[in-house]
Order: sequence, then structure tokens, then C-alpha cells
Amino acid sequence: MDWIDLRSDTVTQPTDEMREAMRAAAVGDDVYGEDPTIQELEKAAADLLGKEAALFVPSGTFGNQLALFTHCPRGSEVILGEDCHIVQHEAGAASVIAGVQLRTIPSNKGVLEAESIAERIRPVGDIHYPETSLICLENAHSNGRVVPLEEMKKVYELAQLHRIPVHLDGARIFNAAAYLGVEAREIAAYADSVMIALSKGLCAPVGSLVLGKADWINAARKKRKLMGGGLRQAGFLAAAGLIALQTMRLRLPEDHENALLLADELAEIPGVEVKRDDVHINMVFFSLDREGDPLSKPLLDRGIKINAPEQGMYRMVTHYWISREDILKTAAAVSEILA
Repeated sequence: MDWIDLRSDTVTQPTDEMREAMRAAAVGDDVYGEDPTIQELEKAAADLLGKEAALFVPSGTFGNQLALFTHCPRGSEVILGEDCHIVQHEAGAASVIAGVQLRTIPSNKGVLEAESIAERIRPVGDIHYPETSLICLENAHSNGRVVPLEEMKKVYELAQLHRIPVHLDGARIFNAAAYLGVEAREIAAYADSVMIALSKGLCAPVGSLVLGKADWINAARKKRKLMGGGLRQAGFLAAAGLIALQTMRLRLPEDHENALLLADELAEIPGVEVKRDDVHINMVFFSLDREGDPLSKPLLDRGIKINAPEQGMYRMVTHYWISREDILKTAAAVSEILA
């Protein structure tokens, strides 16, 4: 069966161009610093994001946790949103790997207000408190919304005032850039380190990158090895990552347009409440006027994959392998099931 898979943009398969590039990739031992395709990918990413250096890592969670591990002394504290990916979907790794305390604050649909952060920065030198060692932002947010640049700028200026670094979970930074109509480097400018994912809407099969200053990346490289992320002939993966950065990021507006179409089609169905104003990128969130999960199993029987609702909210995610016809078929199936 040819599935329509709307569970996430992580389900994307590599394109034919990627598969051919992987087959032909020049490789070497990256732990020895000898993989030319990895080096090309890291340089391309650093240039694109306006950072001094980049480091290839196996996954986005790995990249975020490596950033915390590199920035933060053990026993220190990280300020971040209570609904961000690092808190909600990374298995409590910060307590295990970096050994840090997470101090969460409410967000306004993904936006962290600088005033709220300022209230939670610990006084320096008080023996009762952990040191505030990092502030984390997320853009695009995993709730599907994009954080305005002016809000990121306020947080970054506050952090600089207190000499606290900022890490950006930029797994979908190119989606955010497309929505804002800016280059991704303009978003990355308001963070000292950034994680970007290659294996979501960009269709690479494996991999993310962390970026920052050269000396910070050098420190992260050793900690990557400690975490088991020192890969050998990883250039096969980097070859797909290069295509992700060079061409696949440029077509993300198509996914955004398809998400808007999906939102509009679902909104026409009685009993479906779509969070239309939150459709900034390729994610559509909606709820039903009934309890339980009446959709995921019947849709699966029709060849359409979605996740069960989380706290009463369904999510559908468009991507390269979802066509306009797939969206119309999905909306028609939802309407039939709920009728």
C-alpha cells in the first residue's frame, strides 16, 4: 500500500538525487577528521547560518543535548519554555547527560518573554542557588508557530547583558525562515549555538548539525565522541545532507501551502476545530467535539497514518511526500469517518 503518512516530517524518505549522491560520496574516517563530504557539509552549513563552524551529529535530540553538555557546568540551571522540545520530547536527557536543572517558564505560544526570563536568572554568588548557565529558544516551535525576530532579539540582548549564552533549537529553522521571509542566518544571529535538523522536512535520512564559534565546536567535538556520536565514514549521510541544504530547503513553502490547504479543508468538516491561526509552517493542529480517538484507526484502515491525539489535540504534518491530492483525500476520509 502507498501510505499517506501525516504523522511527522520525520517520516520523509530520501529523494532519488540523495540516494545517488550517497552511493557516489567520497568518504573517510570522520573521527580522524578525514571525511571530505562531512567537511563540505559542515562548511556549507556554517556559511549558510553565519556561524564560524559546524559539527555533524546523529539526531536533533543528540544535537540539543550536546549543546547543553558543552555550554553548561554540571549542577547549573537552564532557562527554557515549558512546552519546548528539549523539555517535552527528549526523555529527560538533560538530567542524565549534562547533569543540569531545567527551569521552565510558560510560553506565549512558543514565545518566551524577556521579562519572564529576567525574573528567573539566578543571583551570582549566592550559595543557595544554581548558576544560570544557558537560555534555550526554539524556532520554529514544535507547536507549529514561528517566533518573531524581535522577540528573539529581546532575549538575546538580555542574555548578553548577563553574559549567559543562548542555544537555539532550530530543527525547523528553514521553515521559520520561509515563513518570515528572511535568511536562516538572520534567525541564527540571535543565538550563540544552533541545532538544525536535516532529517525532517529536508528529507535527509539521518543527521543534524550543531553550529557556533570555532572554539565551542572544538569542545563539542570531544563531547560528541564521549556521547558515542563520533561516526566513521559518515560522508554517505553528509551527501544527502548537502542536497537537503542546497535544494530541499528552498521548496519548504510548498509544504506550508499544503498545510494551509489541509487546515481549510478540515475546518469545513462539522465537529472539527482547527487552530488555523497557528498554521505558520507545515503543521496543522485540530480537535474534535467528541471524546477519545475516533480518527487514527479508521484512517489507518484507509491507508492514512496519523498519530493519536495528545491532550485532545491531533496533529497532521505535511512534507515532500504529501501531495495536494493526498490532502484532499485525507480531508474527505475525515469527513466520511465523522459523518
